[in-house]
Amino acid sequence: MTTDQLLQHQYDTIIVGAGSAGCVLANRLSADGSRKVLLLEAGGNDRWLWFHIPVGYLFAMGNPRADWCYQLKPQPGLNGRVLPYPRGKVLGGCSAINGMIYMRGQQWDYDNWRLPGWDWQSVLPRFKQSENYFNGSDNFHSDKGELRVEQQRLRWDILDAWQKACNEYGIQSNEDFNTGDNAGVGLFHVNQKKGIRYSAKRAFLNPALARPNLTVATGVLVDKLTLQGDQVTGLEVIHQGRRHVLKAGLEVVLSAGAVASPCILQRSGIGDPQTLAKAGVDCVHRLDGVGANLQDHLQIRVQFKVQNTKTLNCLNKSWLGKAKMGLQYAINQSGPLSMAPSQLGAFFKSDSSQPSADLEYHVQPMSAEKLGLNLHPFPGLTASVCNLRPSSRGRVDIQSNDPAAAPIIDPNYLSTESDRQIAARSIEITREISAQPCVSRFNPQEIKPGPQISSASELAKAAGDIATTIFHPTSTCKMGLDSDAQAVTSPQLAVHGLRNLHIADASVMPSIVSGNTHAPTVMIAETLAATLLSQ
Repeated sequence: MTTDQLLQHQYDTIIVGAGSAGCVLANRLSADGSRKVLLLEAGGNDRWLWFHIPVGYLFAMGNPRADWCYQLKPQPGLNGRVLPYPRGKVLGGCSAINGMIYMRGQQWDYDNWRLPGWDWQSVLPRFKQSENYFNGSDNFHSDKGELRVEQQRLRWDILDAWQKACNEYGIQSNEDFNTGDNAGVGLFHVNQKKGIRYSAKRAFLNPALARPNLTVATGVLVDKLTLQGDQVTGLEVIHQGRRHVLKAGLEVVLSAGAVASPCILQRSGIGDPQTLAKAGVDCVHRLDGVGANLQDHLQIRVQFKVQNTKTLNCLNKSWLGKAKMGLQYAINQSGPLSMAPSQLGAFFKSDSSQPSADLEYHVQPMSAEKLGLNLHPFPGLTASVCNLRPSSRGRVDIQSNDPAAAPIIDPNYLSTESDRQIAARSIEITREISAQPCVSRFNPQEIKPGPQISSASELAKAAGDIATTIFHPTSTCKMGLDSDAQAVTSPQLAVHGLRNLHIADASVMPSIVSGNTHAPTVMIAETLAATLLSQ
C-alpha cells in the first residue's frame, strides 16, 4: 500500500498491531459494513514458508524478517545473563512464530481477577466463540469459530514414558487442559490445521480481507497518539520514511502487545511522569501503571541424556534423518516438522497450599545448549518447568522518544524469595519424576543443571543459569477499577481518563494467567469487539 492510498480514506476505527488481538478485532469490527476499519502493522506480510510449517519457529525467532529481536536488560536473578526476547514482526504477530499451544489458563485465574465481566463463567463463552475444536462442541468447546484447535500429529516413546512417570509420581492424566482446571499430564492441543500453523492472521484476518470497509497496511510504525484535551483523535505514524497523521472518527485501539502498547502510550506522554522525563517526554496524562507490573513465565530447562530411544537429536544430526523428516512432512504434514516446540504438558501444585496448579511442564524430545538447531549429538530430553504465578514484577519502558529505538525490557526474574524457592523445588520435582520406574529403561542422566547441585540455595542459583523466558509478557497496561492506582484501563478496556482509546492485548491482564497466553489474548479481543459493536 502506498502512502497516498493509506491517507486518502477516512477511518472510524484504527487498530494498532495485527497480532493475535488485532486480527480478531479487524474481523469482528469490519463485519459491521458501516464501520471503516484500518489495521496497522509495523512488520510485513506472512508470505514465507517458515511462518506456516510448524517447526519454522526455529528459523523465525532471531530473524529480523519475523522478529523484532529485542533483548532483556541483564537479569540479576539469572546471574547477570542477557536473554533474547522474540516478538512477532509480521501479520499475525507472535501467533506466527509462537509454540502454537492452545491454552486458556484456569478458572482460578479469571475468578481471582475480581473484575466485573471477567470471571470464568463470563469468559468461557468468549473463548468458545472463536474456537474451532477438532472434537466438536460441548460445554467447554465449540467447532463453529475460526481458530482451529487440533491434536498433534506425532508421538515419541520417551514422552509416552515420561507421561507414565508423571502418573507414577501422582499426577493424573488429563486429555483436555481447557476446562478450567489444568491439573494433570497429557499432550497439548495446538493451533494447527492438518499439520500447518493456524495463526491469527490465517484464522481471522484472511476471511475478512475482501471486505471493502477494511484496510490493512503493513510497514507502518506508530509513533504516538494525537490528542485534543482528553480526547484521542488519531495517530502519528511513519510510513515509507515519512511522518503522517491518521485520524480516527470513533476510536483508536492499541493491540500492539505487552511490549509495544505501553511504549506507544509513553511516547504519547501517557504514563509515570518520572519515567517519561528520563526519556525526554513531557507528561500530558498521568497513569503510573503504564509499563509497570510486567509478568512473564520463566522456564527452567532441566535436561537429560537418555538411551535406548530416538529423539529429535538423533534425526537432526544426519542428512538422512533430515531428509526423512522433510519427506514425511511433504507427504502428509506429519512428523517432526509438524512439531510444536513442546508436545507433552503437565500441571500440578508446587505445594498443597496452592489454590490450583502453579507449575507447568513443557516436555520436549530434544536437548540443546540453547533454543535452536544446534542439538546435542546424543539422544536427549528437556523437561522445562515454569512457575505459573510468579511474584516477581518488572517493567517495559521507552529509552527515548524515538519510535525505532528498542524498549527497555526488564522482567526482573527470580527477584523474590518465593520465586527462588519454587524454582529450586521445581528442579527437585523434575528429578523425582525422572527417577520413576517407567523411565528407567531410558536411563535418564541429568546434564543440566547437574546432579552435583543439591542444596536449595545451589538449585536456585542454578535455575538462573539454565532458565529462559517462555515469551509470555503480560500486565504492562493492566485493567482495574478507578480505585486501583496502577490500573491503566477499565474493565471495559477503555484507558482511564481518556476518551476514544482502548487497549486489547495481553498487557491488560491484571495478573498473568496460568498457562500460555495466545488464547486468552484472542478472548480479550473478542470481549472488546463485542463492547464496541454494542455502543
